[in-house]
Formats: sequence, structure tokens, C-alpha cells
Amino acid sequence: MAQPPSALTRERTRSAWIFLAPTLIVLLLVAGWPLGRTIWFSFTDASLETIGESNYHMVGLANYFGKYGVFQFGTPEGFWKTDWGMAIGNTFKFALVSVLLETLLGVVFALVLNAEFWGRSFVRAAVLVPWAIPTIVSAKMWAWIMHDQFGVMNALLRSVGLIDHNIAWTADPAYALWAVVLVDVWKTTPFMALLTLAALQMLPRDCYEAAYVDGIHPVRVFFKVTLPLIWPALMVAVIFRLLDALRVFDIIYVMTSNSVDTISMSGFVRREIVDNNYVGFGSAASTILFLIIGACTLIYLKVSRVDLGGKK
Repeated sequence: MAQPPSALTRERTRSAWIFLAPTLIVLLLVAGWPLGRTIWFSFTDASLETIGESNYHMVGLANYFGKYGVFQFGTPEGFWKTDWGMAIGNTFKFALVSVLLETLLGVVFALVLNAEFWGRSFVRAAVLVPWAIPTIVSAKMWAWIMHDQFGVMNALLRSVGLIDHNIAWTADPAYALWAVVLVDVWKTTPFMALLTLAALQMLPRDCYEAAYVDGIHPVRVFFKVTLPLIWPALMVAVIFRLLDALRVFDIIYVMTSNSVDTISMSGFVRREIVDNNYVGFGSAASTILFLIIGACTLIYLKVSRVDLGGKK
């Protein structure tokens, strides 16, 4: 039978809630209120003109499952051929591929930067430059590099004989999404490397010295010692990066605009609310995006067996 908490434990819990209360109130105001309004609008036919005057009507689940709702499963071409279905597919392709590549490259870079060599401080600073550049600037810079007529990339690839004609990297549906993934990997890999490097520098040295004395191969040491020790920190970096990638908007919008072949879920929401003036429909899509990101977070907490009490 579980023992009731002691008086000291209850006092500490009470003090913790008192200190947390201001933060929770601020979060409720800046995050909870907009989220609640978005969910509310998703059940209405609101537009930008009718929001201010409250001149909109409840439509129930029509924005979700109606004839022109988010989930149009009865369409002849199928759900995944609708704009929203393609936005979901594009977002998950972008998120999974980019996070996977960024994680692998980040670990490799972190291992290199953790080694002792001349000029290591300079290299560490240089590696962070792509991450320090604003996303909009990076996207615009790479859009010019990949330009089909004036871009440097086509010129370099043609000079070495890899291609025989210019390719519209950001306009051709066959290349556009992967071009965006390339740019995102270039920009965000330093973030993963930085977090992994921080984890590597916290590892105890005695186990590595013992492995060196025993003559164990470095590759085996990495998989048997290093990777298990940095795994928790690496998974935290992965979930942060995955959640950020699932709500991607800026880099895709700058490089490919409103192209349906590359549009993300966030881009779809912006298009419906701002361009098409469908606030109710766009709010429904935004709510689905929120639920997807929340589900990914809960799955991560379940898989990693972490709960709010800090137990493992």
C-alpha cells in the first residue's frame, strides 16, 4: 500500500505550483486562448470579414467531414490527391527525410568536432554559420543558387558533366521538395551537431580509456558505449527537430511559393485563411495539424517511457 506523502513533500509541491502559476497563466493567455479560438472557428463558416462582427454561423463538422471539408474521402481521385492530402504527404516526407539526414550528419560532425585537432575552435564556429543565418535569407540564397537559368548549381553540374541541361530545381515537381530538404539539411545539421557534441563532452573518459587498453575497435566502442550514452540527449534533439519540421512553412514558401507539389500543412492553412478567406476551413486544417504534432509528442513520450513525474 502506497504511503501518503509527507508534510515536507506536500509543502514542496505547493511551493512548486505557486512558482509555476505565473508561467502557466501567461501560457494560457498567449497559447491557450488562440488555440481555443482556432478550434472554435473550425466549427463555423467564419471569414476574415465576419470575424470582427461575429457574423458567422455554426456548421458543426462540415469543415472536417463535409462535402468540401478537410477529409474528402469520397472524391474520385482519392484523399491523398486532394490539396490537404498532398500537404500532409509533403510535410511528412520533408520531416522524416530531413530529420533523418540531419541526425546522421549531426552525429558524424559532432564526433569530428569532439576530436582533438589543430584549429578545432575555428571549425566549431564555422560549422554554426548555416544555423545562424535566418531561414528566410538561407531560402532566398539557395533559391538563387538553384535558379534554372542563372543559378550556380546548374553551371557547376554541367561543367563536370553530371547534367546536360539546366534543371528547374525549385519548380520541377520531381526535384522541388528534395531541393527544399537539401537546404533544410544544410541549415539545421549544425543544430543537431551542437546538441550531440554537448552530450559527447559530458561522457566519462574512464570507459574509453579502458576500451583503448583492451584494444577494442573504435567502431565497436561507438555502438556499444558512445551511442547508448548519448541516446537520451539525441532523442530529445530528434523530437525537437521533428516537431519543428512538421510545422515547416517559411523555407518551403520562399523557395517554391504556393506550389501544390511542395505545399506543407502550415502553408495550406495560410493559403486557405489568407488567400482564400476561408477562416473556418483553414482553422479546421490548423486544428488537425495541432493534433498531429500533439500525437507525435505523446508517442515520443510513450516510446521513451517518460512521464510528467520524471519517471523512466
